[in-house]
Amino acid sequence: MESHINFHEMNIDDRILKAIANQGWTEPTLVQERGIPLLLEGKDMLVRARTGSGKTAAFVIPVIQKILEFKDINADTYCTQALILAPSKELCNQIFKNILQLTIKCSRDVKCVDISDQIDMKEQQPLLNIPPDVIVATPARALLHLQGKNMTLKKLQTLVVDEADLVFSFGFEEEIKEVIKFLPKTYQAVLASATLSEDVMALKKLLLRNAVILKLQEPDLAPLSQLTHYKLNAEEEDKAVILYCIFKLKLVKGKTIVFVNSVDKCYKLKLFLEQFGVHTCVLNSELPASCRCHTINQFNDNIYDIILASDEKFLDEEHEITSTKTSKRKHDKEFSVARGIDFQFVSIVINFDFPPDIYSYIHRVGRTARGKNKGTAISFLNIKEQNLLKDVEDYIKQGISEENDIFQDFNFKLEEVEGFRYRAKDAWRAVTKIAVRETRLKEIKFEMLNSKKLKRYFQENPRDLLSLRHDKALHTVKLQDHMSDVPDYMVPTSLKEYIKTQEEEDKGIKKKDKAYYKKKQAGYKKYHAKKTNPLLGMEYTGLKKT
Repeated sequence: MESHINFHEMNIDDRILKAIANQGWTEPTLVQERGIPLLLEGKDMLVRARTGSGKTAAFVIPVIQKILEFKDINADTYCTQALILAPSKELCNQIFKNILQLTIKCSRDVKCVDISDQIDMKEQQPLLNIPPDVIVATPARALLHLQGKNMTLKKLQTLVVDEADLVFSFGFEEEIKEVIKFLPKTYQAVLASATLSEDVMALKKLLLRNAVILKLQEPDLAPLSQLTHYKLNAEEEDKAVILYCIFKLKLVKGKTIVFVNSVDKCYKLKLFLEQFGVHTCVLNSELPASCRCHTINQFNDNIYDIILASDEKFLDEEHEITSTKTSKRKHDKEFSVARGIDFQFVSIVINFDFPPDIYSYIHRVGRTARGKNKGTAISFLNIKEQNLLKDVEDYIKQGISEENDIFQDFNFKLEEVEGFRYRAKDAWRAVTKIAVRETRLKEIKFEMLNSKKLKRYFQENPRDLLSLRHDKALHTVKLQDHMSDVPDYMVPTSLKEYIKTQEEEDKGIKKKDKAYYKKKQAGYKKYHAKKTNPLLGMEYTGLKKT
C-alpha cells in the first residue's frame, strides 16, 4: 500500500502550516504531495496536472519556505527572490491572493506585490522602491519594469511560469526571452501547465536545466463520483426556456457559471433573464481587466451567484484558420475564462452552447468539483452539437476506463412548463441585435468609467466599492413587472411542494440577514447595552394615570 506524506512531514515552517490549516486543507493533493518536497530540494521542475488539482499551492509553498529560511539568516536584506509570471492579469491577481492567504502568519517577513495591472508605471514604482520578496506579473509587464530599471532580479532564487502552455499562444514569447536576460546565471525554474504542448516543451528548453518532469497519472477531470455530467437535447429557443425555468424554479442550487460561445450571446442571455428578475453578470474579453478581476472577486465573495461567460479562445483559433477577415472588435489577448481562473465553490457549470472542442469542455467543467468539492455539469445540445458530445464522451471514457454512459439525461419535461415557454419565447424575441449592441457599448463605457475616473475615489473609500455591482439591469429591453413573478398556476404540480419549501427557506435567510445588518447599524451597540442593563433600561410606571 502506497504511503502518503502530509504537510507537517515536509519540513515546512510552522507559520505556513498554520496558514494551510486556516485554509481548511487537511491533506495535500497529489501534485502538492509529489511536487513540494522536490521543489524544496531546489530542483527545476515541469509540473503537468489537471485544472483544480492545487498546482498554485504546490509552487507557492516552497517559494515562501525558501524566503523564510533566507530571512532567518539575512533579516535586514531586501531583495526580490521570486518572480512568478502568468499569461493574464486575472491569473496574476489570483496567485497574489493565494500568496497573501499562505503568508497570513508571516506577512511582515514575506512581502508580495502584483504589478500586472495595465496602469501608469509611475503609480506602481513606489511598490518596487523597497524590493518585495515576491513579484507577480505578466511577462510584458515584468519586462517594462525591468527595462525601466524599477526592479532588479540579480539575487533571484526562483522563477515560476504558471499556465505555461498559454504563454506563447498569448504572444509572450519575445517578452520571456527578454526577461531571461535580466536574470542571474543560476536560479530555480518551475513551469506549471495543464497540458504538455509543443509551446511548453519550447519553454522547457529555454528555462529549465536537468528538470524533473512531474506528469501525474490522473484523469483530466474529477472522477464521476465527484463530478456529475448531464445532457439535455434542446434547440435554441427551448434552451432559453429551460434556463429560465432552472433559475426561476430553483432547480439548481449554489453558484453557477453559464458558458456560451460568443460575447453577443452573453448579453442576449443577460437581457433575456433580466426580464424575469434573474440578476446575472457578464464576463468576456471586451471588458477592462480591472472589471473582470472585480467581477470574479465579488462572485467568490458571494455577492452574486450567476456569471455568464464567453470562452472565445478556441473559437478565435478556428476563425483564424477558416477566415482571412479581421475582426473590428478589440479582444484582450490575455483573456480566457475557462483556463486557470479560480472561481471558488462553483456548484454548477451550464454549457448553454456546447463547447467546440474536447479540451474546451474539460477546462469549462473544471471550474467546478475542485479539490474535494462535488460539482455538476449540465450541457444543452442542439442537433448540430450531438457529434461533439460523442467526441467528449469517448475522450473521458479513455481516461477513466468507464463502460457506461458518461452523460446522464437531465430529467426535464418541457410539456410541464408550457406557461413558461410562452413567456420565454416572447422575451427571447424581444432581445434584438440592436438591443445587444447598445448593451455592449453601455456596459463597456460604464466599466471604463469605473476603472479610470473612480479608481482613486474607491482607494480612499473602500466600503463604497461594495456598492459597485456587475449584475445591475441595463434597461435596453423594456422590463415588465409581472414577468419577474411566477404565479402558482404556472408551477408544475410535481414542483409545488418543493417551491413552497424553497420560499420558506428564503424568508428565513432574509430574516437572518435583516437581523445581522441591524446589529451593524451605528448606535445599535449603545442601545443594546442600555437595554440589557437593568439600572439604565428599567422603566417605572407606578405614577402613570390609569
